[in-house]
Amino acid sequence: MRVSRATPAGGRGIQEIAPPASPRQPGWTRQYARRLLATDLLVILATILGSQLLWFGVDSQRLRINGGSAPFEPNYWLVSLVLVAGWLVVLVVYDTRDPRVIGIGPMEYKRVLDAGMLLFGVAAIVALLFRFEPARGYVITAFPLGVVLLVLSRWAWRQKLVRERVAGRSSSSVLVVGSGTSVGYLLEQFKRFPAAGYLPVAACLAEPADGQMPKKVHGIPVVGELDDVADVAKSLGVDIVMLTSSDHLPPSVVRNISWSLEASGIDVAVAPALTAIAGPRIHTRPVAGLPVLHVEVPRYEGWKRVLKAVFDWSAAAIAVTLLSPVLLVLALLVAADSRGPIFFHQERVGLNGRVFRMHKFRSMGVDAEERRKELEDSNEAAGPLFKMKDDPRVTRVGRWMRRYSMDELPQLFNVLAGEMSMVGPRPPLVEEAAKYEPTVRRRLLVKPGITGPWQISGRSDLSWDEGVRLDLYYVENWSLANDLILLVRTVGAVVLNRGAY
Repeated sequence: MRVSRATPAGGRGIQEIAPPASPRQPGWTRQYARRLLATDLLVILATILGSQLLWFGVDSQRLRINGGSAPFEPNYWLVSLVLVAGWLVVLVVYDTRDPRVIGIGPMEYKRVLDAGMLLFGVAAIVALLFRFEPARGYVITAFPLGVVLLVLSRWAWRQKLVRERVAGRSSSSVLVVGSGTSVGYLLEQFKRFPAAGYLPVAACLAEPADGQMPKKVHGIPVVGELDDVADVAKSLGVDIVMLTSSDHLPPSVVRNISWSLEASGIDVAVAPALTAIAGPRIHTRPVAGLPVLHVEVPRYEGWKRVLKAVFDWSAAAIAVTLLSPVLLVLALLVAADSRGPIFFHQERVGLNGRVFRMHKFRSMGVDAEERRKELEDSNEAAGPLFKMKDDPRVTRVGRWMRRYSMDELPQLFNVLAGEMSMVGPRPPLVEEAAKYEPTVRRRLLVKPGITGPWQISGRSDLSWDEGVRLDLYYVENWSLANDLILLVRTVGAVVLNRGAY
């Protein structure tokens, strides 16, 4: 904490304490916020004024008040300008351009939606109280379209921001503090997810057991110990000091580090020892002056399971109806390409370890299972999986179908039968599931899916450990909103055929 000596008239010295400074904001955040402001203004102007022109043209139509008997009835140009200004204000009130929510996670989108709902609600209440009679078409067009376009514009800017972060730009510089093990784990996560916007530049470590301080951890220089955190953070000019879980970081040390950085404007963040747990399951509650994190137990029953089942069946029924011509063409191509049945049926392990028959279009020769033993030495996958990039058993049509995951479409009938879900971990073979460790068996707590985290993250290019980690995260943090996001992202992954073979 910065202090200075002052001597008042009485001659007795006292210490002046520097007041806490506002959080430091990197230059990229201000530039990004200006971009969002400009885009928000354009979108709101386009939707509000566009709705007015759509329904009234360029004529100066007036808003009816009290059935047309009011002494003053403003025209819609004035009403539109008030709505534009009000919408910009509520976006500010909801902190939709807060650096802590932009770039990753759903909170930015949620705040944009909440801001639109608030404006719509206030407008409805004002209209009711003062007996306004706005044109229904004007209202119905302006508000929903505006919210949708605002979310889409935020999404477009986020894609650009992610590309910049992957290239090492537009990220917050971080000084990581903790034990060597916990710091190393956190650095691995930052490296794996550069889109999160954390760029580690240095580390301060607790004293190691052998007394020898390493020079680097995962390529990041070690520049000091716990006593050096404040001085190092200020000298490096980092944006965030990230504290990891460690026995060497008791509450008193964390408190002193936080106090010593108050006047500098450097943010202090804490990464608790909670892995594979998403925000909705974590709740912070003050208990005896301590911020206690409550972690909800993941539940896979009750209304959540019913909701997922209804969504799966409805989505599969619609997909089968719309894709029936495609299914017919693929069946004819498989039959014409090579001898054998059109469909391939295989026993897989599903919910709670139950075995079921999974359906696929046949993409290999009829002797594929027998030839697999000959190819065991050529297996390119880790763990219990078997994968080959140039598998000689794959047919010509099969190779094309596998590239775009078209061979998986018959699994829609597994979904209709209640054996699979639209989204979830991929169903393992019986012999693969038999080799699962207890932690990996948690993949079987939900129904297997046609698509899932593996589909959008590289598919066959993923390592076994990385695939398991993604699947377990999905199982621990399932939500219908996440399923919808994964389905949308699957379309892009399939079109680009990343990791498919």
